[in-house]
Amino acid sequence: MRKVIIPMMAAVTLLTAACQADSTNEKTKESSEQKVEVKKTAVKAKESIQPQDGVNEKVLKETLSKLPVEVPEKVITTSVPIAEMLHLLGITPVGVPQSTNPLPKDFESIKKIGSPMQPDLEVISSLKPDLILGSDSLQSTLDKSLNGMDLKAAYLPTESLDDLKVSFKTLGTYFDKKDEMNKVLNNISAKESELSNVAKGKDKPSVMLMIGTSDSFMVMSEESYLGSLVKKTGADNIASSVFHVKDTYSPINMEKVAAADPDVILVLASGDHGAPKDMFKKEAANNKVWKNLSAFKNDKVHMLDYSTFGVTSIDHVGKALTDVSKYLYR
Repeated sequence: MRKVIIPMMAAVTLLTAACQADSTNEKTKESSEQKVEVKKTAVKAKESIQPQDGVNEKVLKETLSKLPVEVPEKVITTSVPIAEMLHLLGITPVGVPQSTNPLPKDFESIKKIGSPMQPDLEVISSLKPDLILGSDSLQSTLDKSLNGMDLKAAYLPTESLDDLKVSFKTLGTYFDKKDEMNKVLNNISAKESELSNVAKGKDKPSVMLMIGTSDSFMVMSEESYLGSLVKKTGADNIASSVFHVKDTYSPINMEKVAAADPDVILVLASGDHGAPKDMFKKEAANNKVWKNLSAFKNDKVHMLDYSTFGVTSIDHVGKALTDVSKYLYR
């Protein structure tokens, strides 16, 4: 009887050990699968999280790649918006452009290198810069001017609000000025949130954006600086929804304007800042189409301050967003 019991006990022991091994393997497998699932979830969550400042990380990396690996000591900029960015970051260039648009007061004594489109090459050469920073909208023109000169140049976007933010973050990251960079970007984000709260629960108005020159007016799309500000409010820019324009500036079609009947019209002067305003008043007085628009009847035609909306400016974004909010929702 004892001989029978011993093999039976051995079999039970082996069976128990096998079950425990299977159980351990199963738990290990489940644990591994859980870890993989958690890792996948974490990756997806990381991919879905957008930076608080709203800057597209992919675009940021692409813009950073335009700059040389070695951080320069002597920088020149041919762009007023970029000069402003450098000032806010606490970076002093050795040369800045001569422009009718105001430079930071601290930069007034810095050597002027000529106009943004036609810089003085002799002055640039004498300053011996390690890097020239320019606006990408003028890249082809500046490349021709700098042809033959052994100088490193990088071009940053400055046309829209998102352009300004990505270029500012690019410079702040590149020059390791993250405290100064985050202070400015956080203020802009706060202002954007404030604007969003103002618009919350309200009907989004239809808007026509106009820019005036000395002899004509054009509509502005969302690609323009003013258009990018209005886009942040969620308002309907009829240049996109009705005119379906692809260019930043396009001729006005009065039949389409009358059909769209925008709730608000924002007019920006260009060139001789006072002339377009007077010209627009005469145009409106002599054309019944304008007078029949809802914007005219409801006193929703606003002439914009050129110093705030006529020039892309990272420093003026807060005021520009505040003013846009007032024009559209108050």
